[in-house]
Amino acid sequence: MKKKLIIVGLLIGLWSMFAVTVASATTVNPIPDIGIQIGDSGGEPSTSSLSIILLITVLSIAPAILVLMTSFTRIVIVLGFVRSSLGTQQMPPNQVLVGLALFLTLFVMSPTLSTINEVALQPYLKAEISQTEALNKATVPMKEFMYTNTRPKDIQLFMSYTKTEKPASYQDIPLSVMVPAFAISELKTAFQMGFMIFIPFLIIDIVVASVLMAMGMMMLPPVMISLPFKILLFVLVDGWYLIVKSLLVSFNT
Repeated sequence: MKKKLIIVGLLIGLWSMFAVTVASATTVNPIPDIGIQIGDSGGEPSTSSLSIILLITVLSIAPAILVLMTSFTRIVIVLGFVRSSLGTQQMPPNQVLVGLALFLTLFVMSPTLSTINEVALQPYLKAEISQTEALNKATVPMKEFMYTNTRPKDIQLFMSYTKTEKPASYQDIPLSVMVPAFAISELKTAFQMGFMIFIPFLIIDIVVASVLMAMGMMMLPPVMISLPFKILLFVLVDGWYLIVKSLLVSFNT
């Protein structure tokens, strides 16, 4: 009993010493206030906050810009059609298809990106032009790429809806018209290419299904028999080379 009382007394004493130490440390050395400021301290706080909000907004719509203003849409849809027509389920995986589509997009867009770097980015970094001028100059090469790969009827559709007068050149077409017109043109072209890819594999499926029906093997799924033949045909004709070549040739750069 005495040992328990001694242990309890020691614990109470240690706790009291710890509380006194913390209290004295708080009194002598109070925790300093920490403030974080982004941007020039001489500017207005509202201006800095607005710049941060605009930067976050641009970063949040960056994926949409990549998908709708570059060749990514057509490439990734055609690659998806290839996998669906082969019937290989998740082979190649989504990561491989998206990665290949990204690198092909960079390859196709490299002339346009080089022009943007020369006329807009480098002068802006050297403080030769303002931010607004840099944005205006950067949109011109993007408009040129989108215009050369967009059907006139798609541009006319959105211009007639917004009641916009016919511009003198593609540089006068607003992005609010050019981007959706380019997007639906890319979708149409991608589905056309996907349909042409489906035809030979569909013929193989029909032939295999007819042979199995003639042999009375109605319970055997035709996909199990046609899949090796489709893969064999795709490998023999060097399918990936032909698909990538067709994608690169289809763009007007």
